Amino acid sequence: MDINIKDEVAALNLGKKIKQLRTLRGFTLQAVSDLTGLSKPLLSQIENNIAAPPIATLIKISTALGVKISHFFQDHSMDHSRIAVVRKDQRYGVKKLSHHNYSSDIGYRYQSLAYPMADKQMEPFIAEIESRRDDELLYNNHVGEEFMFLLEGQLEFRTAKQSHVLNEGDAIYFDSSIPHAVRGVGEIAKILVIVFTPRS
Repeated sequence: MDINIKDEVAALNLGKKIKQLRTLRGFTLQAVSDLTGLSKPLLSQIENNIAAPPIATLIKISTALGVKISHFFQDHSMDHSRIAVVRKDQRYGVKKLSHHNYSSDIGYRYQSLAYPMADKQMEPFIAEIESRRDDELLYNNHVGEEFMFLLEGQLEFRTAKQSHVLNEGDAIYFDSSIPHAVRGVGEIAKILVIVFTPRS
């Protein structure tokens, strides 16, 4: 995946947008922690751009704050139309960030493919999923459903009870409230991810 300057800019602004919205809502970190099940230290690291949140974590935060995940990828100064075209060099994304001894390695990078569209139920991303050991797998879950289509490489999809290996051209659709993890097999896997979240 081509990582351009917008990738880093978006990653650095994400925490600020979350903090601004939390403050606007009058929520403390503890309140957001209670609503999401995420720890206060993790939320603080996200707000201070030390930790890059996985998609599932960002969905939990957006739900607690009463917005769609797309809120954090939008340029709120733009006039939003009902048609969104995002050119390859205009993608906003989140990559791994680290700070001192803390590593916020979430095991993948992702870029939003439809950030100009406001109030949508579907959120498409391109993601690069790294290869990792069993003890490094990060299980996530959130309200909604997900669709993944493997563009390149080989991907392992895991739940507590199942494991599926996807090859290029394979797809998987699942209830994302089930804790799940993904990893590249042998090398980085590139996927199209579409996250569906119900309207609040």
